[in-house]
Amino acid sequence: MQKQIADRIIFLCDVLPDKFRQIPAADFQTWPQPTKWSQQEILGHLIDSAANNHQRFVRGQIEDTPTVFYQQDQWVNIQAYQQENKDILISLWESYNRHLAHVITQVANENLEKECRGKDGSTVTLAFLIEDYLRHLEHHLHQIIVY
Repeated sequence: MQKQIADRIIFLCDVLPDKFRQIPAADFQTWPQPTKWSQQEILGHLIDSAANNHQRFVRGQIEDTPTVFYQQDQWVNIQAYQQENKDILISLWESYNRHLAHVITQVANENLEKECRGKDGSTVTLAFLIEDYLRHLEHHLHQIIVY
């Protein structure tokens, strides 16, 4: 499972950065609705997701049921992704996901059933979190570009 997920993430990293760069900056920063993120903010959100899931994938193997969650809207607002350099965001997204693909392949099979706790107190396994990371990633990538 981990290898297939990591391979898919690497594929996305191989294909999408150039496609992101082809989107005109004005389009990349356009809000579809006043309360919806721009494509640039979605990409920033995916960086935040990578950072938080990085914590889950590592701490979930070390600690007993760590609690890792974040307030996604506040993270996007505080970091002002809308004003960030587009190329920096694209490079950071790509690099972080290439690293996460590596981390995912290093999760020992016996650790896949270890659990992390979410904001609501419920627990899920590392296996679920790894699979869900890719689902979440692709969901938001499709909001930016069809590939």
